[in-house]
Amino acid sequence: MQNKFTEKNKKFKIIFAALIAPLFLSACSVSPPQNTSDICDIFFEKRDWYDAAKDMQEKWGVPIHVPMSMMYQESSFRAKARPPKDYYFFGLIPWGHVSTAYGYSQAKTPTWDDYVRETDNSWADRTDFDDAIDFMGWFISKTHKTNKVSKWDAEKQYLNYHEGWGGFKRGSYKKKPWLGKVAKTVQSRALIYAQQLKTCEEELSKGWFWRLFS
Repeated sequence: MQNKFTEKNKKFKIIFAALIAPLFLSACSVSPPQNTSDICDIFFEKRDWYDAAKDMQEKWGVPIHVPMSMMYQESSFRAKARPPKDYYFFGLIPWGHVSTAYGYSQAKTPTWDDYVRETDNSWADRTDFDDAIDFMGWFISKTHKTNKVSKWDAEKQYLNYHEGWGGFKRGSYKKKPWLGKVAKTVQSRALIYAQQLKTCEEELSKGWFWRLFS
């Protein structure tokens, strides 16, 4: 009788471990890449990110290095990144966040809602990299159509991303010298990412089966 109980207990532990393991793996996967300065290292560490970025490129015609450089600037690839909190009463008591921006892409809630509606992607989540990179591809593509900004121009794309399409048209960024500097930093990083990606994209494009024997 004791042996039967022990055997059942072992089976239960195995089943429980099998069910709970994906949750731990999922929790681990939300941590930022170890080396965010090298896009090859990012994608080699998180292969599924490259697949998602490649899907975004094929869907929206947006080069991978542009949204990746913008995402670096916005969230440092942190899944649950938020802007700082606002404070009141002599700056002592927190009063929510200064913006509704959230997730990898730091998408604001109204813009994210527009993306969900236009793409019919009701299951989209700002803490999911696949959805976040697709959102950025959508935004960059719309910026190209709305304000005639090249999908390859990371500097002006970032200014649109930060100020909105209307704000960019009005030139609101011209009153923010600091933002211009940030946009140039995004452009510089995009160029670096582009050069890096050329050296590893062939390897990244290989399927998992081929990699087993390489």
